[in-house]
Amino acid sequence: MSGHSKWATIKHKKAKEDAKRGKVFTRLIRELTVAARDGGGDPTGNAKLRLIIEKAKSANMPQDNIIRAIKKGTGELEGVNYEEILYEGYAPSGVAIIVEVLTDNKKRAVADVRHVFTKLGGNLAEAGAVSWMFGHKGMIRASANGHTEDEILEKLIDYEVDDISVNDGVVSISCALKDLEKVKAAVESIGLKVEDAQAEWVAKNLMSLGNEEKEEKVYKFLEKIEELDDVQNVYTNLA
Repeated sequence: MSGHSKWATIKHKKAKEDAKRGKVFTRLIRELTVAARDGGGDPTGNAKLRLIIEKAKSANMPQDNIIRAIKKGTGELEGVNYEEILYEGYAPSGVAIIVEVLTDNKKRAVADVRHVFTKLGGNLAEAGAVSWMFGHKGMIRASANGHTEDEILEKLIDYEVDDISVNDGVVSISCALKDLEKVKAAVESIGLKVEDAQAEWVAKNLMSLGNEEKEEKVYKFLEKIEELDDVQNVYTNLA
């Protein structure tokens, strides 16, 4: 169907490696805490929390850690007050990026993000500068198990799926946020193992630099941003 972002594949593989080392736990704890704070600690009535709990379990996070994070969000346990911030800007070569941050110190977060932008040739922009180039969608990734895009599309034809792509054995399926759980269940029902299901910023159109050296410079920039402690996710329109 539409073009595929190589960065999305890199992030997906990196997340699996991070999960093996337990590095992903800190980010998941923050997500659990904020989801419980905003929508309550009962996953049956909080779809966002329900998805993050599944994500945490897939990363082999201990149940006690999950429960504590939720209780910190609902106020049953003392916890940190995280603030959600969206930064927008341009990586080298004018590539648009969105940076999702969850932080307990806004000044530190913006200073760290700004430092990487300045040091590595990016340009931090005002709110709304690039977000119009993206859609906030539900994104599901699963093991393709040898299936092609057309085969998967045929099996999901009755569901509101926006886009399907298969790369390196992983199928990526985007849909409206409101349909995320429904499409996730459908993907599982056709025998595919879902590895990730969450809200993401998806570029409406991808740009190609056509130059390997320039692309590597952008990937280095994106990786440095994502390594920051307060950064949860980084999205780009680079093909």
